[in-house]
Amino acid sequence: MADSPRQRIALLARTYRGPFGRAPRHLPFRRAAMSFMRWQADRGVLDPLTAWPPGSRWWRAVNDRLLRDGWEAMARAGGMPGQPSSPAVGLWTAFVDRPTARNWYRAHNASIVGGYLDHRDLAERESMPERFFLNVVLLRVLYAHALVAAPRLALGRLAVLGRFLGDPRLGMTGVFLSLGRVLPDRYPLAAELRGYLAQEHHLGRMLDYGVIQPRLQLLYDWSAGELDLPGLCDLVHDGNPTYAWSYADRDVWVPPSGPLPRILGRVTAPRP
Repeated sequence: MADSPRQRIALLARTYRGPFGRAPRHLPFRRAAMSFMRWQADRGVLDPLTAWPPGSRWWRAVNDRLLRDGWEAMARAGGMPGQPSSPAVGLWTAFVDRPTARNWYRAHNASIVGGYLDHRDLAERESMPERFFLNVVLLRVLYAHALVAAPRLALGRLAVLGRFLGDPRLGMTGVFLSLGRVLPDRYPLAAELRGYLAQEHHLGRMLDYGVIQPRLQLLYDWSAGELDLPGLCDLVHDGNPTYAWSYADRDVWVPPSGPLPRILGRVTAPRP
């Protein structure tokens, strides 16, 4: 797998051009994928382990999974024989065959969640602030998927806006996947978690606590079925994220006081 962030970005960009260098129906989806990848590169988490400071073993491993699944699907579209190496490759192949927003999210998020599940041991080695934000990243990418595929779950009475807000081909998706508004811009994190929470962008905080958090258990349960990854249900407990995170420390997920989170939660309450 490519070792430098620049090589990884180039590899990802090449994936969306297809096995023969031209895939006009797939290319628009590259926008969201590249935004997510560039954000990781800018933070330094994809830097080689020999760099100083070194990159993150966890972030690099999950990124490896995403790149490998996408490349394998592209190679299979070009005629490579054999069985898919993972279920996510099958979902990427479905996206190659029918490039829709829902199919892109299923493939992308299956690779991401698969990486989360496979590398929990590496996540446990990260700092407490980093582990908190790993959970924030996960709930954000799951929620963006639900905007497109389950808008009534994601936005309740505002469901009609879901497909527009979540379409990875459009700029609005950056509100959810451009995580520079959520995480500190450099790795590793050296300060205490409370300090980072105090600096969190107001819009991102309202989104996480006012809109996403009240439906978190439903979101993870739905995503586990949508991605056919039941292990995802183990990463949340009683509506609190628990990936490499103790349920005993759930106080960090308590919504901030004030009327706005309550109003947002009420207006966007999930509907069957």
